[in-house]
Amino acid sequence: MSDAMILNAEARKDVGKGASRRLRRADLVPAIIYGGEQEPVQVTMEGKAIRKALESEGFYSQILTLVVEGKNQQVILKDIQRHPAKEFAMHLDFMRVEASQAITTHVPLHFLNEEACKGVKDQGGAITHARVEVEVRCLPGNLPEFIEVDMADIELGGHVHLSDLKLPEGVELVALSLGEDHDLDVASVQATRATKDDEAAEGGEE
Repeated sequence: MSDAMILNAEARKDVGKGASRRLRRADLVPAIIYGGEQEPVQVTMEGKAIRKALESEGFYSQILTLVVEGKNQQVILKDIQRHPAKEFAMHLDFMRVEASQAITTHVPLHFLNEEACKGVKDQGGAITHARVEVEVRCLPGNLPEFIEVDMADIELGGHVHLSDLKLPEGVELVALSLGEDHDLDVASVQATRATKDDEAAEGGEE
């Protein structure tokens, strides 16, 4: 697990749509922290800090540290509401995490050796990504920053399934816990139109 991102937040008492609009005009983002044995807490966060955090892949999948009135809280981002047209954050939901309690969250996939992939380099295919993240369950201390998918040996027509992924110790895929019929595609190497045309031409010559 990578070092936790640290963000500051201030507790707030004024809630509602009107209050939220006033906060956004002041470049503040309303948020809520919930979960654990504590009551939910309404907070505000600086818009500039949130915009910067949104550019980081880890903000969406890693353990975050929120500093609220001088106290650190370990959380993960559970939901983000964006403006439908401008895409900026309008509201954030954070869930508290405890070191001894397993969490369920999404982790990004990093695809390796795509240009060197056998099905692409030697057989003229193209890689199709069926998903770019997976849902995992693990203790907070075992949460990986990402999961690698090595495409080097995948041939034309080949597939990478969830069961093919190499997971860190203590991490399980939620889908696989539901049964073999949930062993979904992660990526595949498919023939391109040019490849099909070449094959058709070769067949005609024969």
